[in-house]
Amino acid sequence: MFDFQAFNNYNPYKMNFKNLFVILACPLLHAQELKNTEIEELVVFGNRIQLPIAASSRNIQVITKEQIKKLPARSISEILSFVAGVDIRQRGPFGTQADVSLDGGSFEQTLILLNGIKISDAQTAHNTLNLPLPTELIDRIEILRGPAARIYGINSLTGAINIVTKNPQENFVFAHAFSGTNYKTPEHETTATAYHNYGVQMGGGLVKETHQHQLYGSLEQGNGYRFNTGFDNVKLLYQGNVDFDTKNSLYLLGSWAQSDFGAHGFYAAPGDKDAQEIVATTLVHLGTKHQVSERLTLNSKIGYRYGYDDYRYFKHRLDVARSQHYSNVFTAEANAALKTAIGDFGLGLEHQQQQINSSNIGDHQRSNTGMYAEFKNVYFNKLDVNIGAYINYNSDFGWQVFPGFDLNYSFSDSFSVLVNAGSSARIPSFTDLYLDQRPGNIGNPNLHQEKSFQWEGGFKYSLHKTNVKVIYFNRAISNFIDWTRAESTVPFQAQNFADNKVQGLTVNWNQNLKTTGPNQWRWQASYTYLNSEMSNLEAGILSKYTVNNLRHQIITTLSYTHHKGWSVLFANRYNDRASYKDYFLMDLRVSKQFKSIQVYADGQNLLNQRFIEAGAFPMPGLWTTIGIKVLL
Repeated sequence: MFDFQAFNNYNPYKMNFKNLFVILACPLLHAQELKNTEIEELVVFGNRIQLPIAASSRNIQVITKEQIKKLPARSISEILSFVAGVDIRQRGPFGTQADVSLDGGSFEQTLILLNGIKISDAQTAHNTLNLPLPTELIDRIEILRGPAARIYGINSLTGAINIVTKNPQENFVFAHAFSGTNYKTPEHETTATAYHNYGVQMGGGLVKETHQHQLYGSLEQGNGYRFNTGFDNVKLLYQGNVDFDTKNSLYLLGSWAQSDFGAHGFYAAPGDKDAQEIVATTLVHLGTKHQVSERLTLNSKIGYRYGYDDYRYFKHRLDVARSQHYSNVFTAEANAALKTAIGDFGLGLEHQQQQINSSNIGDHQRSNTGMYAEFKNVYFNKLDVNIGAYINYNSDFGWQVFPGFDLNYSFSDSFSVLVNAGSSARIPSFTDLYLDQRPGNIGNPNLHQEKSFQWEGGFKYSLHKTNVKVIYFNRAISNFIDWTRAESTVPFQAQNFADNKVQGLTVNWNQNLKTTGPNQWRWQASYTYLNSEMSNLEAGILSKYTVNNLRHQIITTLSYTHHKGWSVLFANRYNDRASYKDYFLMDLRVSKQFKSIQVYADGQNLLNQRFIEAGAFPMPGLWTTIGIKVLL
């Protein structure tokens, strides 16, 4: 049950109610730039049975392209930091490197997908968000909370994040240029330095009756915001769609990204002040869709991800303490959806082959095969039932079955309750198993996979201009993997060192204050409380990740739009972690639309707060950015 006593006894001074008052006093909108009805009509990018948001019995959040356009963010990790329950722990500034987790889980327990195809990195989830994907190409981001094995398969222990790209409707040419700066003297540096970054993005689209094509390229550079945090990012992407006829279509994506950045304080502070890391990612996707009949739909997908990671502890001495990793992941998947008189059936089969060649992980490969089956129907025009299972075979860990169910009962058009439950597992990464980076970190080839069971329940209320969703969840993970050590003289090692139980409560309130006339106002407030406990934990063990989980998270935003093209979004974020000092952030974007030109100004961390999200890496203080976008 929910630990109300722990909640009530929590130290109010630690939570800093002065900051809390500032957050709640500001009306907000974080993800409601569309009308509520339009958001509810969006269809979740399911691989088999596809459902509108309103008809789904899962805890799903969607960030649309309209919302992304107004957020003070230029990277996927920055966008996700405005979603309650999503924990972003950045090591590099402005999306250089970031870990993402959901609802108190670890960064390895969240599955990342692109258009429904798995793109999580097999070497380590530290590099998963290093994506060759411009934010201008994103149509929406779907966040599916809870165990998602029945929907997306293995490694979706705490949920999945699916990035869906746009399909252009007309020819276009796009250009974006921006520049940011910070003149504040960072902590531990004796001289003031002008830190800055800039970026240029270009793109274009060709739309014909039976085929559409998009091409994007970008360059982002900067000298960071403290010693040895500069970065140089290059991205290229092509996406094409071909409609053979009204019932058969093809999707193709090819992309490449390389990030070269100073890694001061990333993994081995304080000795790594001269460290450097180069990460490159290549993605190739091909998918087909076939409407065989009014009742039967077939989909197929194949994907390839190549990853390169070059970590240099001494960037001027490449013969010492250098780690190079080359990983290849091949994915193939086929799905079918069949409508019948008794309900909708979904069936699927997937296979994935993973391989790595590494200077300190070694040469390894493994395969994973999974089969999906699910059934959905509506009873009495009120009760939505969705049940199913995922059967998995892994070459290292054998057979497993992950059943689950979702229920949604609508008492009226405006009020419904939902309950769902399911199980999932995470296969240890190659880094968890085989890393040999002495004296800092060593893997453990004897690791067991993590297993979880979670149930959640809550209600949704929607009437006129108000939307409220309240969800409580309870999750138990056995064989939890973390990097631990008993004393500072020995390396960190991956261990199944404890069982993890998390209870959480999430509250989302969206309010359209004024949606007609020349001035429009919208707001949203989101609150997440997480109570994480470790059992079977030995005393005196030092952990890398488990003690960093969020306990309280509050996100509020206020959005104003004027009919002459002015737009303002003001955001507040409060994060309280189990081990770090809590922090409060204010962000702002002001923009003006002139027909085909948008000019904007961002202010990030307006109060110049000093805070840490991961390891020993302090994040930037006040940062200002100006930019211009042209769409013809």
